[in-house]
Amino acid sequence: MKIGLTVSQRIVVVFVCFAVAIIGFMVKLPSGFRHVDKELHATFYFLAAAFLNVLFTKSNLARHVLIFIALYVFGMVIEYGQAYSNKFFHSRIHGRFDPEDLQWNLKGLVAFSLLWFIYTTVILTYNKVTLKNKT
Repeated sequence: MKIGLTVSQRIVVVFVCFAVAIIGFMVKLPSGFRHVDKELHATFYFLAAAFLNVLFTKSNLARHVLIFIALYVFGMVIEYGQAYSNKFFHSRIHGRFDPEDLQWNLKGLVAFSLLWFIYTTVILTYNKVTLKNKT
């Protein structure tokens, strides 16, 4: 899939999106969504992995693994940041560090990785068969 953006434009898009995500994760979730908090974590990390893989990987396993690790570390930093912000502001602006959130982040990342693996395997196999049939 071709994206008509330069690498520097892609990086700017990523920084803007993650700045919005950080702000979103640092404020308290509206009460109407609190019963699906864990599912929202998995969904966000699934979509974030998809977004970054479409922008940067071109079916490259090393880049996919790097994105996976970076997103998982991002999730840990956010969880620690939420806990620290409550101490820093001496007010509860968010919940607490929740290891379950990390587990659901990981579930979203693993779900996307499985889908990515299946997709790239099918595409690579199709390309090999197509190339072989042309010769």
